[in-house]
Amino acid sequence: MNLAWFHCFSGIAGDMALGSLVDAGADLDQVRRMLELLPVGGWALDAEPVLRGGIAGTAIEVHVTESTVVRTAAHIQGLITEARLPDRVQQRALATFAALAEAEGRLHRRPPEQVHFHEVGGVDAIIDIVGTCIALELLDVDEVRSSAVTTGIGMVRSAHGQLPNPAPAVVELLRGALTQGIDLTVELTTPTGAALLAALALGFGPMPAMRITATGFGAGSRELDDRPNLTQVVLGVASEAELSGGQPVMLLEANIDDVTGEVLGHTVTALLEAGAHDAWITPIVMKKGRPAHTISVLADAALAQQLADVLRSETGTLGVRGGRIERWPAERSVDRVLVDGHAVRVKVSPGRVKAEYDDAAKVARRTGRPLREVTSLAEAAWQHEHASADAPARSVHPATMAAPTGPTGVPDLTTLIEPTALTPPTDDDDTA
Repeated sequence: MNLAWFHCFSGIAGDMALGSLVDAGADLDQVRRMLELLPVGGWALDAEPVLRGGIAGTAIEVHVTESTVVRTAAHIQGLITEARLPDRVQQRALATFAALAEAEGRLHRRPPEQVHFHEVGGVDAIIDIVGTCIALELLDVDEVRSSAVTTGIGMVRSAHGQLPNPAPAVVELLRGALTQGIDLTVELTTPTGAALLAALALGFGPMPAMRITATGFGAGSRELDDRPNLTQVVLGVASEAELSGGQPVMLLEANIDDVTGEVLGHTVTALLEAGAHDAWITPIVMKKGRPAHTISVLADAALAQQLADVLRSETGTLGVRGGRIERWPAERSVDRVLVDGHAVRVKVSPGRVKAEYDDAAKVARRTGRPLREVTSLAEAAWQHEHASADAPARSVHPATMAAPTGPTGVPDLTTLIEPTALTPPTDDDDTA
């Protein structure tokens, strides 16, 4: 698992986060090309090597032509969704703006979807946030961590006038995070930087155990007297000690006693479609003997707010609880076989092969075979193909094809054909 640890000894801003990742090796041209997918224009992105306190870093500058456009949270969500960015980039960017909307909504006492972004809705802030998510993807970062986040004191200027430093939105976003204030009247941590950490960081503290592969520094716009105005990122591969602790995830839950079974089933489907690792329903008995259900959701921290919103909107619940836990998912790969000339994906893990339900159900409908027979034939086809190879399952890239079975159930090795394109596998049968 690839980690990125942000060292926020002088705070963090959106441009500093992006600059640190570019300094660590993210290709700026590729970042630009992916940013051009956003349906916004009038911007240019430049990077410049600079020194801050004698340490070399990269300063990012976004040049924009607009000045006073105010966008809502829903507007920005639409821009990101329309861009058709890679899934993880889109999820991280949406989660970051959702964290901003939630924080601003609490501060201004209005629903998150009605929040109007001022500074953080400008093109430069959009480029900083989405660009950071793109750079994380280009560097193949699976998990983000952070040190304690440094903030200053005094007052800062904003679209609302003078505000205390750190800004109220920064304080709201950093709930639950490790922070430290220093006696410096400079806005060290901005709302965009705080939002990136609030949405993406799975933990705050010292550098995690890892084999370091790269590091980079993103520069702030000014020199500071007593410290280098930089944000550092350290990239690496989690060590065995780090991996043995399990994969951090969020468990969200809500107790529901006033919706139908159809609504419960639809909610589980909506949660899985929104990116949950798993979702399930448990019957419970509440106070006064009322029968009810608990809906549980397992998800990456970056999607926790988004999935909590789905849970609230679909069920009408007045509250969602949650906490960080760890999971130990078994290593798995996806392969493809053919049953009666139709492609079926199979999940392969140590000691187990399981046909993908959605594919098997489609083949059952098309061929008239019972579902259990299709799954059995698919799993047997994979076993037959790999019976002579004492090797782990091969990846779906490129897919390995097993032969279709004839009337006797024996694979016909002379009639291999290319399968049709398939949608990515779901985790509807996974419990971790």
